[in-house]
Amino acid sequence: MYERILVPTDGSDAAEAAVGQAADIAAKYGAMIHALYVIDIDSANVTLGTEQVERLQRGKLDEMPEVKARAEAATSYVAAVGADYGVEVEEHVVVGYPARSIRSFAEDHDVDLVVMGSHGRSGLSRVILGSVAEKVLRGTHLPVLVVDAHEEPP
Repeated sequence: MYERILVPTDGSDAAEAAVGQAADIAAKYGAMIHALYVIDIDSANVTLGTEQVERLQRGKLDEMPEVKARAEAATSYVAAVGADYGVEVEEHVVVGYPARSIRSFAEDHDVDLVVMGSHGRSGLSRVILGSVAEKVLRGTHLPVLVVDAHEEPP
């Protein structure tokens, strides 16, 4: 049923809340996990500046150790949890717009399931801030499991 599971992560508590569920599903189905960190181009423009963003877009992540460290920490967390479950995990870092990049990655890598966390915002805060999980859910034909970071486990 599932052979390739995508776990988008930004290293947040919300993203990490989804990792155990993804690893559990992958172990049950003998699937592999793709851990994906998207360097958000809009956020990078604000915090890094145009020149550094252009370097990122040209694949010069090594020239930005703090950005690279955040990305590696986020994807290596997924890999560590996957290892605990005996699941193969491939780590990926891309630059772009998060929801669009997640959807494109899923299509390009024949992903069967997307498992991602959500901050559980509702109402005005979600409208103003947007929701990457919601944009992915609405913009793909793939099954998406959204794990609420604030929900108590059963």
